[in-house]
Amino acid sequence: MPIQTFRYAVCGGANTVLGIVLYFVAFHYIFTDNTVQLTDKIALKRHIAADYLFAFWVAFPIGFYLNRYVVFQESNLKKRVQLFRYFVVLCGSITINYFCLKLFVEIFHIHGPTAKVITSVVVIAFSYISQRNYSFKTIKEDFD
Repeated sequence: MPIQTFRYAVCGGANTVLGIVLYFVAFHYIFTDNTVQLTDKIALKRHIAADYLFAFWVAFPIGFYLNRYVVFQESNLKKRVQLFRYFVVLCGSITINYFCLKLFVEIFHIHGPTAKVITSVVVIAFSYISQRNYSFKTIKEDFD
């Protein structure tokens, strides 16, 4: 296994476990009603609120810094470019995550935390390929 893949697995795994633990805590102890009313017109289901109003805000910055400084150290893109691209990939991951959670919980009736674990596997595969080939790719320099 290449060292970069190993580092991604360890860092991504740790960050994923952190996200799942934060999701579990939020799902069971913070968002205890089935619907979380944000405003008069905006409401979220409990399993969505646990992920996007809590776990995401901790896991996002930790994930970026782990990828930048541990996994993809050889990337020579500027930090702001990496951050923007990381955010773009993250938007794709969020979309996949959202629809997978909706599918597993609301259609297949899988318990929220179990659905989160299954969804994480799908999102991790998409994220690794995207981060390696887009967010933190190495630009080859010409030495003519």
